[in-house]
Amino acid sequence: MLNIWNDKSTKVRKGEELGVGNLKSYLNHFFDIDGDINISQFPSGYSNLTYLLQIGKSEYVLRRPPIGANIKSGHDMKREYDILTALKPNYGKVPTPILYCQDQTILGCPFYLMERVEGVILRAKMPEGMIPSTALMRGISNSFVDTFVELHQLDVKEIGLDDFGKPAGYMQRQIEGWTKRYFKSKTDEIPRIEAAAKWLGQNTPKEPKAYSLIHNDFKYDNLVLDPWIGPK
Repeated sequence: MLNIWNDKSTKVRKGEELGVGNLKSYLNHFFDIDGDINISQFPSGYSNLTYLLQIGKSEYVLRRPPIGANIKSGHDMKREYDILTALKPNYGKVPTPILYCQDQTILGCPFYLMERVEGVILRAKMPEGMIPSTALMRGISNSFVDTFVELHQLDVKEIGLDDFGKPAGYMQRQIEGWTKRYFKSKTDEIPRIEAAAKWLGQNTPKEPKAYSLIHNDFKYDNLVLDPWIGPK
């Protein structure tokens, strides 16, 4: 049992505090809040900010964009909330979304609330006692791939996300976008990469007829593992 390694929240970073008064007044419309809301922050992750809210005996996770961000696709809270809402009845490995707030007078930005799921997150710098053995890591890796395959196999029409995103032209956008980013950040001459970019531009794969969801940042430190992962 690795409950001691469950991911923990810590003190809120300076400059990333939430307006507790406004938040409590707003959440009182949904919860019977008797007492204070205790707020802490999950320390990793700066793209979108993640907080732990303790309301009585219940715990919730609040997600909001980074301070001062222009709300683009990577910081779109409604997008995250809508995906979770569609996934939850069809894919049990996501937290339950609870509410979405677009009223920027509350926190100065849109945000949403979801259930808190406790578990282990594998990070780059872990205590030695937390590092999985080879056998355990093999099992985690197999589960990692299986979980990704399960997500990829969902029928977007059946779960109500067939109008989500811009699937048409995806292949071309990916090739053009990554080629442009490469040349903008180029520091050395690497002929093979430039040859590959040219070839892809001339041989763009045909668009598939069926579309799937895909998590573009599917990696170990973006997954919460079951606290019980067996003996080493």
